[in-house]
Amino acid sequence: MTYKTILLVTDANEHENDLTAAADLCAAANAHLSVLLVKLAAPPPLGEYAAMSVAWLDERAEDIQQLDEAVERARATLKGLEISFDANGIYCEIAWADNDVGSRARYADITLIGTGLRTDSPLRARAIDGALFYSARPVLLATNRQSVTLRPKKILLAWNSTMESARAAREALELMESAEEVNVVLIDPDAASTKNGEEPGADVATYLARHGIMVTIDRLPSAGRRVEEVLIQHAIDTSADLIVMGAYGHTRLRERIFGGVTKAMIEAPVVPVLMVH
Repeated sequence: MTYKTILLVTDANEHENDLTAAADLCAAANAHLSVLLVKLAAPPPLGEYAAMSVAWLDERAEDIQQLDEAVERARATLKGLEISFDANGIYCEIAWADNDVGSRARYADITLIGTGLRTDSPLRARAIDGALFYSARPVLLATNRQSVTLRPKKILLAWNSTMESARAAREALELMESAEEVNVVLIDPDAASTKNGEEPGADVATYLARHGIMVTIDRLPSAGRRVEEVLIQHAIDTSADLIVMGAYGHTRLRERIFGGVTKAMIEAPVVPVLMVH
């Protein structure tokens, strides 16, 4: 997949660093940057006279004004960076934020979630869910530890023979074709025809090889550790620039209640992660 339009979803208050990082990313990839600054609407007050609350209406009006000012600042910043861009803002109710983000993400090739959203966990969760479930597009999660890139030299592909991991592999084909190293990682793989085949990893390696991708198959034991811990440690050990993985092989509700690999990787990405549902 060639990424020609990159959507940056960021907070209206904490976006300067994300703007710069996204602009660098787009300049390197010769891509258009579409910026979406999001401000979650103040919740309505409760009580007998809630509908008539002047303070609430004033707060919403002030929020909208701050959002408009943030959009203008973002445009001013991007004008001096010599890239193709557009910047807009949305003021939305928290219940509809995922839908609003998803509808914008359909017109981009990939959605970038910057580090600025770490300070606004409700918006970050809604933005990621919206891009994953309502856009049919991948999500790229940035980290504080290293720069995110669409030209990674070393890629770790997390593989478990699910539809989600297959979509992720297909989405990242061009990235893997241009990478220097691709490690396909299977953790505690079952050697069964209904799961990973008699030789786990061989099928996906053959598929990737037909695209000219040289891969190394890493079959790793969990040894009592959580899957995400093994993935992250292996990414660090191999100096990976990017982890590619399927998202939400289980339902969102189950992940949120019981935890899971997707939830853990979203909450604390150590290496940039490209996710596809």
